Amino acid sequence: MGEAIVTADVLVIGGGTAGFGAAVAAGREGLRVMLLEAGPKVGGVMAFCPGMPWGAAYPCDRSIGGIMAELEQRLNGMSPPAAEKRPCTLDNFGPEIQYDHDTATTTMFEMLEESGVEVHLNATAIAPTMAGKRIAEVLYFDRHGAHRVAPRVVIDCSGDADISAKAGVPFRLGDERGNMMGVSLTFQMEGADWDRVFAENDPYFTRFAAKGVAEGRLHPDLHKLYLMKGFHRGTVFCNTVVIRGVDGTDPMGVTRATQEGRRRCLQVANFLRSDVPGFEAAHMTYLGPTVGVRETRKLEGLYQVTGADLADATKFDDGIVACDNPVDDVMRDSSVMRHDAIVGQGAYYTIPFRALLPKEIENLMFAGRIISADPVAFASVRGMPQCMAMGQATGLAASMAIADDIAVQEVDRAALVAGLVARGVKGIGGQPL
Repeated sequence: MGEAIVTADVLVIGGGTAGFGAAVAAGREGLRVMLLEAGPKVGGVMAFCPGMPWGAAYPCDRSIGGIMAELEQRLNGMSPPAAEKRPCTLDNFGPEIQYDHDTATTTMFEMLEESGVEVHLNATAIAPTMAGKRIAEVLYFDRHGAHRVAPRVVIDCSGDADISAKAGVPFRLGDERGNMMGVSLTFQMEGADWDRVFAENDPYFTRFAAKGVAEGRLHPDLHKLYLMKGFHRGTVFCNTVVIRGVDGTDPMGVTRATQEGRRRCLQVANFLRSDVPGFEAAHMTYLGPTVGVRETRKLEGLYQVTGADLADATKFDDGIVACDNPVDDVMRDSSVMRHDAIVGQGAYYTIPFRALLPKEIENLMFAGRIISADPVAFASVRGMPQCMAMGQATGLAASMAIADDIAVQEVDRAALVAGLVARGVKGIGGQPL
């Protein structure tokens, strides 16, 4: 096609929390790293759902460590602090981290810069060119047209696994019946009176939700209102509008869901002002630019994490991050929202590195919500801190594969885990949280 070809040691596709972790980790190992992000910001769901807290950074009330902990510490160390650990109001969730959204994303950009990562925003990876069992080149587009990059290792953190799928990695869409979790559009209410808004002992505002649905003023799926205190006093994060039956790989489907979500968000905001004490003087802000997609493709890896693995609190020899998240299944095939605990109190499991490796493609890894997992396990492992740690593991593994000139499947997993422990990751390799 005549496009100029550039080279890179590592190409990271997707600038969400997984891609951020992968790029920073690989860059810190002295590699030339290119990060392609299709949107205008890093952070993934943080860009789609401004104000979304980082849940699952503290399994058993202990930090997972690594790059996630470093990012939190940077924000906590600011004056005034730009992040705060708080208990989660939702059932079966542990502590979460609330943060100033703009400060957090700016700090993430700074960490990428410090790591020497070449960040390309508004750049979409389109297709791989294969050479046997390796990705030889990746075609991507930005506003100036088509470009090709020839990477030694590709890390797919795109969320939808387009490049991995086109490279031939088998995948499943949704659950066994093809049902995917609902997509969400979020917003914040600014100028709320916290003391009055949260006066009742009803974390899901069910009394108000029932009234709004019965009067036809709220969508029938809104059995519960997911309203949480935002980082700044007087702000309330509203993660309550979910649209079911959307194929997140269909651009037009996502567009239609976004417009429907906007209508429902305005409906909810008007209802809060008129019916929920404490919102009378509040107004909507930070309406997400598009719906946040929870689930699309789940890739087939060397190992598929299962719900049984999680229920047994399995700590894999090649575990790369700890987690105790509940099975957070959001309107997959009905209006039901589940937050079912998967491990007992004080227990946790780890996510194996093998679930981030394809069976055949020798220079490809993947991280984030495209992990190889069954539907039950997926609904637990998908937290942003775990995605960041998955990315960190693949970034370090890429440096090991390049240094030894081996396929990613041949990376010494014990050495990888030891390397992550040395870099501050907790609860793996036989080390305590």
